[in-house]
Amino acid sequence: MAIKRILIPVDFSDDSLNALAYARDFALASAAELVVLHVIEPVYYASPTDLYATSPNLALLLDEQRKAGKAELERIAADLQKKHHRVRTLLKTGSPAQVIVDTAKSIKADLVVVSTHGRTGFAHIVMGSVAEKVVRGAGCPVLTVRRALLKAGKKSGRKKR
Repeated sequence: MAIKRILIPVDFSDDSLNALAYARDFALASAAELVVLHVIEPVYYASPTDLYATSPNLALLLDEQRKAGKAELERIAADLQKKHHRVRTLLKTGSPAQVIVDTAKSIKADLVVVSTHGRTGFAHIVMGSVAEKVVRGAGCPVLTVRRALLKAGKKSGRKKR
């Protein structure tokens, strides 16, 4: 199977940026397009008047997150384009796992490369796993890159990109 389009969700953490480096390697090998996705999860609060209202202050926060996300995606795209990668960026709002799965389907991704913290036990139960939900829901292969592997890669001389 030829890999023509790779979806890489990023939250701009070191883990997700290192997963992007893995995706770059796959893209180089197959001349695939990189689609870098950042998902902003909206914050809701309950008030006595409207249990599902979005606060004006939270709306302002969401706007600031969009601006910051767009700027960071533009920086990443410029860096990838300098290295002659075909790249597209997407900024979406919603539940991260669902947005990633839906985006993979809508762009017809051949591969999703996602970082995972590798949480277990209580932390996994409480926080859940976006990567796990993506693996279960995606209609294409998903490469998960664990934090432990990322650290091992750095020790073995793998450069941070």
